[in-house]
Amino acid sequence: MEFEGVVYKIMPATKGTSARGDWQRQEVIFEMPSEFSRKVCVTFFNKESEVARLKEGATYTVSVNIESREYNGRWYTDVRAWRVQPKQEAAPASMPDMPPVGEEPSYTSSAASAEVDDLPF
Repeated sequence: MEFEGVVYKIMPATKGTSARGDWQRQEVIFEMPSEFSRKVCVTFFNKESEVARLKEGATYTVSVNIESREYNGRWYTDVRAWRVQPKQEAAPASMPDMPPVGEEPSYTSSAASAEVDDLPF
């Protein structure tokens, strides 16, 4: 899933060691601009270089995996980022150079202006 959001806040990193080795987890809060803006907490797991490039207030396109799991009868949802790209600003569409619009051309001559029938049938 992808969404576009503005970095609202970068949380401090949490580090630890497991049987598989060292790990680092960092959460970033994104605000999705809309009429009713919502904030989404996204987890970056072992992606410290990607988090270091993020700037608060900048807009990014974030690709995430969403997973819910149950523990002791309660459900927990995890939103993990797997790619973050800065938003590409759309280049303004340039209009082709066209001559100014003048008057409508006249299709009738002054002598035959009373009997003009330009219908195709």
